[in-house]
Formats: sequence, structure tokens, C-alpha cells
Amino acid sequence: MLDLLPPLMLRDRTFHWGDRTYLMGVMNVTPDSFSDGGEFNTLEAARDRAHYLVKVGADIIDIGGQSTRPGATPISLTEELERTIPIVKALRADLEVPLSIDTNRAVVAVAAVEAGADLVNDVSGGQADPAMFSTVARLGVPYVLMHMRGTPQTMQQQTDYQDLIGEITAFFQQQLAQAEAAGMARSHLILDPGIGFAKTPLQNFDLIRATAQFRQLGAPVLIGPSRKSFLGHLLNRPAPKDRLWGTAAACCGAIAHGADILRVHDVAQMADVCRIADLTFRPTRSQP
Repeated sequence: MLDLLPPLMLRDRTFHWGDRTYLMGVMNVTPDSFSDGGEFNTLEAARDRAHYLVKVGADIIDIGGQSTRPGATPISLTEELERTIPIVKALRADLEVPLSIDTNRAVVAVAAVEAGADLVNDVSGGQADPAMFSTVARLGVPYVLMHMRGTPQTMQQQTDYQDLIGEITAFFQQQLAQAEAAGMARSHLILDPGIGFAKTPLQNFDLIRATAQFRQLGAPVLIGPSRKSFLGHLLNRPAPKDRLWGTAAACCGAIAHGADILRVHDVAQMADVCRIADLTFRPTRSQP
């Protein structure tokens, strides 16, 4: 049985950590994301995709306007706002599901929350924008704090850890303390060890195995292995959409080690994985 953590209210939904695994559906409204760039970067396509994700089991929809794939070039603040905010507004008008804004810029976080977003997902873990922690504290919304070294341009040259799990744990402890000092509640913080961000293929499996250890810091853990290159490297699957079964196996492993949220593209398939893996590894969970 997982150690109990305080539940989180998002809109009209309560997330009971440890009861079951929740799914965050990926909604990249970008032309250049590694897996689905250009597929959902119009209002109509994004709306259709969001309705589909909710229908097949997404508990949260994560909207991102800037690619963070290795080597991605940053876009302007104006462009990120223009890509994301109209879609947040449109989805909020259509759907009751919690919406997440995937950004490392405080200005975007403010605009998205004002447009209807319910939480902020920051791949930099507060490192990219010194105003992020105080801004999110003022907004009063939950925050996903991810580990990453460097930037998307440099991160894959920064995988030389002396103690991978120890160093990421120390990073989380430092950033959690800073977030709380800025006024965020611990119950509003979610940890993400950053699968694929400044990690070698095999280091990503170390992160999955350490999920329960990260959870001991007193916050739920999000794992995001979906379609990522470490799976393609090990399975010889160069096309991201051919990594479905690798993603399923990684998600199953993450659930076995205590993950609370999985961030995925293939929501329908991973909903099946979650249901069976939850019943296997968490037999005391609430039944559907």
C-alpha cells in the first residue's frame, strides 16, 4: 500500500493519490514536437483531440505551445501565448476536465490560468524563470516540478551524474523548499523526475525504479515516458508512434513502483494498462 498523501482538488474532481493511476493526456499545439508536431496546432484540431482524450480516459489535459524535444529552439513569448491561450479558452468553454499549461514562463502561466487552466507543468522545475514560484503561489494552483539539467539545446550533453538518484533527490528537496518559501503549499506540488531530460536511455529506467523513493519527499510523482527516444533506442524503433508497446511497458513499470500520474499521448491504450496494472499492483484501490 502506498503511503497516503493529501488528496488534491482540481475543479470538481478529487485526486486521491495511491488509489489509482491518473492519466495526463498530451496536447502539443506546436509545429515541431518530436511525436505529434503540427497535428493539433489549430483550434478545431485541438478541440477535437481534447474531446477524444477525455472520452478515452484522460484525467487531465496538458497543453503545451513550445517544444522541449532535444535540440528544440525556443520561441518568443508572444508566439507561445498565441499558440496556447486561445486553445485553453476554447477547451475551458467545452470541457470540465482539469487543464494543465505546459510552460516554463510565469507570464504564460498567468495568462493560461486566467483563461481557465487549473495547474502549471514546468519542465524546468522553476529554474527557467525566477518569477515562476511566486507567480504560481499567487495564482494558488498546483504545480508540476520537473528535473532537468541545462536546456533542450544542451541537456543531452549533461548526463554525467555521480549519483543520479541522490542528485535528483537533492534537486527536488531544494526546489520544494524554494517553492514553499514562495508561498506554495506542499499539497499543491507534484514531482516529475524528467524522463528523457538530461538522462541516458538506461538512466531513465533508474528513475522509474526510484519513483517510490521520490514519493517519500511528500509529493505525488508524475512519470512521462510516452513515445520517448530512450524506448526507440532500446527497441530499435526510430519512429515515435511505433513505441506504443514500449510506452505501455514503461508505464506498467512506473505503476508498479508507485507513480501517481502518467503523462501520455496514447490515452486509450494506457487507460487499459492503468486499469490492469492498478488491479495487479494496488489491489486495495477503489474499484471502478
